[in-house]
Amino acid sequence: MSELDLSQQRTLINHLHSQLASGEEAELIETHISWVILAGDYAYKLKKSIDFGFLDYSTLEKRRRQCEAELRLNNRTAANIYLDVVAIGGQTDAPLIDQQPAIEYMVKMHRFPQHALFSQQLKQKRLKPNHIDLLAEQVAEFHRTTERAAEDSEFGTPKTLFHPISENFEQIRERIDDLELLQRLQSVEQQSREFFETHQPLFTQRKADSFIRDCHGDLHLNNIILLDEKPQLFDCIEFNARLRIIDVISEIAFLVMDLQEHGADHLANQFLNRYLELSGDYEGVRLLPFYLSYRAMVRAKVATLRVDQPGLDCSERQAIIDDFSAYLSLAERYSKNTTPQLIITHGLSGSGKSTLTKPLLAKLNAIRIRSDVERKRLFGLDALAHSGSNIGTAIYSRDATGQTYTQLASLTTAILAGGYTVVVDATFLKREQRERFRSLATQLKLPFHIISFQAPPELLRKWVTERSALGNDPSEAGVEVLDAQLHSYQPLEDDELDATIVIETGKLHCATTISETIINAIEP
Repeated sequence: MSELDLSQQRTLINHLHSQLASGEEAELIETHISWVILAGDYAYKLKKSIDFGFLDYSTLEKRRRQCEAELRLNNRTAANIYLDVVAIGGQTDAPLIDQQPAIEYMVKMHRFPQHALFSQQLKQKRLKPNHIDLLAEQVAEFHRTTERAAEDSEFGTPKTLFHPISENFEQIRERIDDLELLQRLQSVEQQSREFFETHQPLFTQRKADSFIRDCHGDLHLNNIILLDEKPQLFDCIEFNARLRIIDVISEIAFLVMDLQEHGADHLANQFLNRYLELSGDYEGVRLLPFYLSYRAMVRAKVATLRVDQPGLDCSERQAIIDDFSAYLSLAERYSKNTTPQLIITHGLSGSGKSTLTKPLLAKLNAIRIRSDVERKRLFGLDALAHSGSNIGTAIYSRDATGQTYTQLASLTTAILAGGYTVVVDATFLKREQRERFRSLATQLKLPFHIISFQAPPELLRKWVTERSALGNDPSEAGVEVLDAQLHSYQPLEDDELDATIVIETGKLHCATTISETIINAIEP
């Protein structure tokens, strides 16, 4: 049989829809690249006969191969959902499922309730902080274990990297004729090109450092579900390896952007902080605004592709243009220069630095780095691993502590370069440690703050004892370490107090009150 065109496919999908209903209600969903039939316990996806350049489903053989690729690639994260590739035989008006010779192919999946989508969970206010932490952990582990791009491959090279970014702008221009929108589009494109040109060595280094991986490629809220209170990724990109074998920071940028577009900035910040703490990829933050802008423009392009769907009335077309404009505004926001702040903590072990800085992060759109975590990472240990080190030895030796603060300074520089406020969570008990970071802020002409957490020694001993008993914190500091700190720490000096916010954690028991006190002191 000759190749089916879109009109013939539409006839086919309508008859399949009727056939699969089998006496019960079946739902037909259309996107710009496929149709999905939801029937009973299963879902069936049929790819449209289209060629967008970045996606080519224009022949039956290409659609068959892409169905098989979809099954194989999604089995990495959703093997319980993706079942089989099903051949459709017969005629367009009398299709036969699972019959040869095939006139089409469909991907067969287990159906899940639509309310399980993260987008719906968020809309219904059911998305909880622990769901976001679990998602960050899953994505970080997926990125850690998925295949890295070969050194001699095209993936991750500057030319390959920028091609889809440039293609976005070209394809949008073909579909938008509003002069004001086109001018705004040109401005965002120019900023993207300028950033790309001036940061090419960094893009090249990302590949050398193995951050180009075989990712999901389309990580947004409609491609994540919550099953049995656990997040699950599905519907990865199968149709274009260049859009899937990418920088992991580009991958997480899509989800961060999508959460922010849905008004969930606090969850976006939580996901970002948890992912970075697990992966340690703070250097990637340098590129985050660039990729956030790119991901907003991906959604803007998809909005314009929907304009070509048949049967749209004027109001529906205008709604699509409004969606496009909203995503363009988001890209403009990411392209703007910001003035981040450098914030360090100060305080003895157990004074509440980690607990009480956490609520600040979303309010300041800040990224936190923790000395306890980075010290262990520096020496090849997991965050919760016990090092077996005694006071002043091994990973807690003077030299190891010096290396840790050097690493913290390096990571701080990278995060600030990405336009994010940094909270450096460490004891900073030595004047030279504090001065190093104040000098960095001065050099970069950025605001600098010290948050000093203070409490009576008897309370500190109680708190570190309780923390040690729980065993769920990266810090290994117990009473013995605390007593050593009490005898050797260097108090804040008079010339440091102008930048210091003192928090007496023994008196303020409410984390919200403490957070508000700090925010009020930091914000102009």
